[in-house]
Amino acid sequence: MQQITEFLLPIVQKINAYLSDYILIILLIGTGLFYSIRTRFVQVRCFGEGMKRVFGGISLRGGKQKGGLSSFQALATAIAAQVGTGNIVGACGAILIGGPGAIFWMWIIAFFGMATIYAEAVLAQTTKVVQEDGSVLGGPVYYIRRAFRGGFGKFLAVFFAVAITLALGFMGSMVQSNSISEALNTAFNVPTWVVGLILAALCAFIFIGGIQRIASVAEKIVPLMAVAYLLIGLVVLGINITKIPETFGMIFKFAFTPQALLGGTFGAAIKAAISQGAKRGLFSNEAGMGSTPHAHAQAKVKTPHEQGVVAMIGVFIDTFIVLTITALVTISTLYAGDGPLGTEAGLAANTVLNKSNMMQTAVGTALGSQALGNILVAICLTFFAFTTIIGWNFFGKQNVQYLFGKKATIVYSVLAIGFIFLGSLFPNDLVWELADMFNNIMVIPNVIALLALSGIVAAAAKGAKTRKSANKSPALDADAQEQNTDQTDA
Repeated sequence: MQQITEFLLPIVQKINAYLSDYILIILLIGTGLFYSIRTRFVQVRCFGEGMKRVFGGISLRGGKQKGGLSSFQALATAIAAQVGTGNIVGACGAILIGGPGAIFWMWIIAFFGMATIYAEAVLAQTTKVVQEDGSVLGGPVYYIRRAFRGGFGKFLAVFFAVAITLALGFMGSMVQSNSISEALNTAFNVPTWVVGLILAALCAFIFIGGIQRIASVAEKIVPLMAVAYLLIGLVVLGINITKIPETFGMIFKFAFTPQALLGGTFGAAIKAAISQGAKRGLFSNEAGMGSTPHAHAQAKVKTPHEQGVVAMIGVFIDTFIVLTITALVTISTLYAGDGPLGTEAGLAANTVLNKSNMMQTAVGTALGSQALGNILVAICLTFFAFTTIIGWNFFGKQNVQYLFGKKATIVYSVLAIGFIFLGSLFPNDLVWELADMFNNIMVIPNVIALLALSGIVAAAAKGAKTRKSANKSPALDADAQEQNTDQTDA
């Protein structure tokens, strides 16, 4: 295992350095800005509508749908994939490497990402295919083929399908199981391989049940786990209430002058802050990555716009609520005031804290009991990462079916269960770097298709405004019907 790590790690890190520091930043911010302008900042105009659609009729018992999912079940499945290790371990890693200012850049990525994910959900709804048995197929491979009809479209679709299967179905699941096993080992001293076996068995049971079982689990666990984590965070922030102004000050200050804390040149420090914000922001909210459209395609809604605004709220909950709680807790405890990481010397001298134990240490320090902090965060992280695994497995399964047919999904699920177990054994750094590399790669074909189909998304956003006064947009309905007909024929 050690020899494999020593050989692969430097290679993967080199690839990620170019992807994360340059290509990813340009693609994520550029696409988000483009769609914000193209939709006249739909993430601002329709934010209230999205909140009403999500929380207006919320239910933890959506029931089994005859083909597809309810809008909330689709959102819960998407959030199950979004809210995971990235919100705790990923955020802590970004802060350690890029400083507190990395969180500011995560916020920027998420704000523009809300427009991007609106586009992804709209296109997923517009191009989805309903099969004879009522099951739904949808996601980037279908709107990639809609954007590019010929051989180039086939190549991009296959490229994306392979990348997402490796990124989420295999490598991403390894990251989640690795984080669960590390957290439970720290909190309860349970051997990581034991955790891996139990986790693999639980996932196997859920994978067999298909999307209906995944949605049923997600719609119940996601709201409860989010509330529990927020309550823990709010208790800690209450204890650190006097440090909150300084905490926000550090986030904004070190977003633009990170070298004051990280040391080195301004250029190197600002690149670390922004690239960590982009890389960890992508891993957290997944806007632009092309993963959550698979869930949003399943929703049974009247118009694509309806699921688009619901998808935006998923990014908002993931980054501006859950991830921000992680950031405020860790920064207020470990950086603000006389925190051990609050100076360049203290950061350089740190040999104990890492991205895996940082949140546990912060909560334990604030509560005055490290054991309690370890346990509380380990439990939350376990549920977060567990739901992410089952959500990502479904996303990968949709693409395996596209590539090889429905029968191949059984082989895929067996392999995925094996990777879940392996994740509990592999070194932390290698697992994260592999997941990052494939996450970064799958952004490229997804973004190309998003930009090519911007007219459809703009029509959906414009049609929503028209419906507020006319209560119907025949042109949009006709356009959506035409897209579905074209895709089915293709």
